[in-house]
Amino acid sequence: MEETFAKYINVNGELMDLSHPQVMGILNVTPDSFYADSRKQAEEDIINRVHQIIEEGGRIIDIGAYSSRSGAEDVSPEEEMQRLKHGLQVIRREFPDAIVSVDTFRADVARMCVEEYGTAIINDISAGDLDANMFSIVAKLKVPYIMMHMQGNPQNMQKNPHYQHPVKEIILYFAEKIEKLRAAGVKDLIIDPGFGFGKTLEHNYDILNKLEEFSIFQLPILVGVSRKSMIYKLLGGGPKNALNGTTAVHAIALMKGANLLRVHDVKAAVETVRIFNALQNQ
Repeated sequence: MEETFAKYINVNGELMDLSHPQVMGILNVTPDSFYADSRKQAEEDIINRVHQIIEEGGRIIDIGAYSSRSGAEDVSPEEEMQRLKHGLQVIRREFPDAIVSVDTFRADVARMCVEEYGTAIINDISAGDLDANMFSIVAKLKVPYIMMHMQGNPQNMQKNPHYQHPVKEIILYFAEKIEKLRAAGVKDLIIDPGFGFGKTLEHNYDILNKLEEFSIFQLPILVGVSRKSMIYKLLGGGPKNALNGTTAVHAIALMKGANLLRVHDVKAAVETVRIFNALQNQ
């Protein structure tokens, strides 16, 4: 797929060109995220995971302290902040130059992470729907904002997801959000169609098949499918057996315009991006 425009975001005062796809490595400082190998709470485990992400070619570390898997228990803002403080203190001390994104839908948590720990990007699974203050806080913080589409919330999103036309409805949703964010003064935006968040298996693959339609916004597109149920429910097994399927979906997503891959397995994703870039340069 040929790009006709550059997709830059301002990260800590420097431009990152996402028209050349990049990889974001997942760091979950949670006890209950769906993929057990992603859970890192001890200081040594956090250090090892961040080192692994950087060594394997990940450009961004995405830290999350609230499990958003389907049916996960709610976590209080205080507990989420304590988990993030622990993880961010370790990262800032050991990897001061790392680009860190925080996965949170709470404005106060986002503000703390940026103001106290220098977090560079806010990654919100609810696009402001779960905290009315998020857009104004992001505008004030002047950091890139990743907004994801989710039908419902993590506790109920998979109970009965329904759409007439999934892609059209999500595009309309983003159009409204982008208008509000621009009016608030937010400049750097990334959109995430939200694979697995309030979608059936059929919805997910319909979105993947039409992913290029999201390029209408001329904004970077994030794809987060790493080891998710949309892969292992189709192929059998569980998250541990879903790496090959993940790689295949990543390849399709890149060909259809994805600019940022949010992943558990950084090395495999970076290799997929390199192959994609080599083909683009032919």
